[in-house]
Amino acid sequence: MKNTDTFSGYHPLVNFLYFALVLVFSMCLMNPACLAISLAAAFAYNLYLNGRRALKLALCIMLPLLLLTAVINPAFNHQGATILTYLPSGNPLTLESIIYGLAAASMLIAVILWFGCYSAVLTSDKFVYLFGRLIPALSLVLSMTLRFVPKFKAQLGQVSLAQQCVGRDAGSGSLLQRLKNAITILSIMVTWALENAIETADSMKSRGYGLPGRTAFSIYRWEERDKNAIVWLLFCGLYILSGWLAGGLYWRYFPTMKGATLSPFAASFYLVYLALCLTPLLINICADWSWRKMTDKKLREEELPNVANL
Repeated sequence: MKNTDTFSGYHPLVNFLYFALVLVFSMCLMNPACLAISLAAAFAYNLYLNGRRALKLALCIMLPLLLLTAVINPAFNHQGATILTYLPSGNPLTLESIIYGLAAASMLIAVILWFGCYSAVLTSDKFVYLFGRLIPALSLVLSMTLRFVPKFKAQLGQVSLAQQCVGRDAGSGSLLQRLKNAITILSIMVTWALENAIETADSMKSRGYGLPGRTAFSIYRWEERDKNAIVWLLFCGLYILSGWLAGGLYWRYFPTMKGATLSPFAASFYLVYLALCLTPLLINICADWSWRKMTDKKLREEELPNVANL
């Protein structure tokens, strides 16, 4: 079951800045602690947004991908000073290559999970709102591309069901018959996609898209909470960036694993990074708590007259 995401109700600039920060830091910070924080926060937020579907995705796809990447990397990467054994090919199997494979796999999965959260929060209308004036053509193309995949999937389900009702199911019959039915469905989908593109282009042209001086309707308004969120995100981003440049988040894997000394100064960077990654969850938890508190108060106020009447 999906939860109501309060963070999605913030201004699109806040949403975009947050995902830009966590994605950049997830791809650039290879410190094991940072990778663990990013992976755990991305999974928790994805679980909050998508419920059991996110858990199923993690167990069926992400976990095998993590193990596969961790196993494949040592087979091709033989760097490292700690030799555990030798492969049948004669190449050494090193501890550093195994750890680096796990780190690379964690980074990949964290980025995929963050992009899953991104697609759920920063919808196409928000993207067009942010970049429609700066890059109108590119923003429209990107918005249509992101929207095309789920729309194509839904239309494919309808077409497949309709073909199944008339006895042209692509999953039954001989191999030749299944292939013929699949080609028919593909032809229908290609025709639908082309017609949909023409209709969209005509619709945008009739609305004056791309003409100079055109106006755009927007339901997004800048509020005080958006200002506070921007200040918080900028603080976290600049603080983590300064720690990265100062070497407080330094970590290397080859030839031996070595990182920055853990000190209160370095620990502060990890805490700020954890707070940054958990920002949407903290906002949602506070909003849920406030809602429950308000609901309980309202229920108590409604019960008091009933008790007085008794």
